[in-house]
Amino acid sequence: MKFAYEDLSDGQFETLIVLLCQRLLGVSVQAFAKGPDGGRDAKFVGTAELHPSMTAPWVGTTIVQAKHTNGYNRNFSESDFFSTSAASTVLGKEIPRIKKLREAKQLDHYMLFANRRLAGNAETEIREYMASRCGIPTSSIYLCGLEQLENWLKRFPEVANEADLDPVDSPLIVSSDHLAEVVQALARHKDSAAALLDDPPTPRVTYERKNALNNMSADYAKVQRRKYLKETAQVRVFLAAPENLDLLRMYESVVDEFQLKIVAKRKDYQAFDEVMEYLVNLLVNRDPVLRQHAHKRLMRAVLFYMYWNCDIGEVGDASAD
Repeated sequence: MKFAYEDLSDGQFETLIVLLCQRLLGVSVQAFAKGPDGGRDAKFVGTAELHPSMTAPWVGTTIVQAKHTNGYNRNFSESDFFSTSAASTVLGKEIPRIKKLREAKQLDHYMLFANRRLAGNAETEIREYMASRCGIPTSSIYLCGLEQLENWLKRFPEVANEADLDPVDSPLIVSSDHLAEVVQALARHKDSAAALLDDPPTPRVTYERKNALNNMSADYAKVQRRKYLKETAQVRVFLAAPENLDLLRMYESVVDEFQLKIVAKRKDYQAFDEVMEYLVNLLVNRDPVLRQHAHKRLMRAVLFYMYWNCDIGEVGDASAD
C-alpha cells in the first residue's frame, strides 16, 4: 500500500507508526501527546508479539520514535539526518535523550521509523553508532525506512484505514516538481526578457480589494508588491510565449493544485500571509532547485504572480470595484 508519506502531517505519520507498532509489539503500545517527548513518541512494556520474531521477541521496555519529513526522495544518510561528526543532525539531537532513558532504565529496545530510504550499509553504520553512544546492544535497535514500511503496511493494510488517512483531511501540502521546472526555465530566460509595463490582468478586482477578501495584511501586501510587482510582466510574457506551451501547462497544473488545496485548507490559516509563507517554506524544503538562492527569490515572484494574477486566493467580483 503506497502513500505519499511526504504529504502527511507529522501527526498523521506518528499515528500511522503507533498503529503499526500495535501490530508488531502489542495493543498496549502507548502514544504520547504532542510536546517535548524526551526522545519517544510511543512506548511498549512487555513481550513483543512479532518483533523481531515470534520465536525471539523483544522483552522489556521498547521506545518508538517517528521522524517525518515533507521532502521528496530523502534518505537516512543525508547530513541533516545523520552524521558521526555533527551533533546538530536529527539523530544527533536524539542521542542524548535516548542515552538518558537508557541510563534511567526506561529503555531496553529502540525503534526508529522514518519516511526516508534506508540502504543496508547506512543501516549498519547508524545502528552501530547509536549502540556505542547510547549503551544499547545493536540487536536492540531497529531502523525502519520506506522500503520496510511499505512491506509492513502491505501485511497490515487495515492500519491505513485506522489512521484515517483521508486526502481531504491532509495538510496544505503541494507538489514542487512542476513549479521547479517553471522557475528553472524562467531563470534561464529572465535576463533576456523584455521589460514591459506591469499591467494587471483584466478584468480583476483591485489589489486592495483582493487583499481584504483574502485577509492579507497591509504590510505584507505592500512588501510583496514592492519586491515582486516588476517581475509580473516578465512572468506573463514568458508563459505566453508559444515555445513555452509545455511550461504554461505545468504552471496551470500547479495553479489548479495550489488553489484547490488552499480552498480546502484555508480555514487552518488566520491570514493569507501565513498561506504564502507556508507555501514558500514547504516548497523550499521539498525541492533542491527551489532551495537555490536565486531560484528561491524567483519562486517567490512566481507565487506573487499567481496571487496578483488572481490564479490563487479569493477573486471577488471585478464589477464591484
